[in-house]
Amino acid sequence: MNIGQAAKSSGVSAKMIRYYEQTGLIPPADRTASGYRDYSDSEVHMLRFVRRARDLGFSVAEIDGLLGLWRDKSRQSSEVKRIARNHIAALEEKIRALQEMTETLKELARSCRGDHRPDCPILERLETDRPDEDLTIRPRSGAV
Repeated sequence: MNIGQAAKSSGVSAKMIRYYEQTGLIPPADRTASGYRDYSDSEVHMLRFVRRARDLGFSVAEIDGLLGLWRDKSRQSSEVKRIARNHIAALEEKIRALQEMTETLKELARSCRGDHRPDCPILERLETDRPDEDLTIRPRSGAV
């Protein structure tokens, strides 16, 4: 099948398929006599694997490792589990950071009157002259 058909069947855009080939994540497709890419069912299956891994937030480098393990039928599942657990930890850290940002923005929004006057604590906090200041508002001691 051509790249458009492979894209439709796998859920990976043609642009991303080309990118994955260029970076070596997937091997280059065979070419027809006229030079068009020609994808087999097994290559489309691999693209689906990549798409599902991307849907779970794995990086291209992590997917490369997972693809290697997927192809290696003598692999140990402990290695796959280690990669998944490391990814879980990274996702949980991102979630924590996003929750802190949300709380900071909520506090800043609560401190702004939102009226016709120009003074705005949100903008004042963003314009700080201290580049190393952490904008995250930490819970007050004793607060739950």
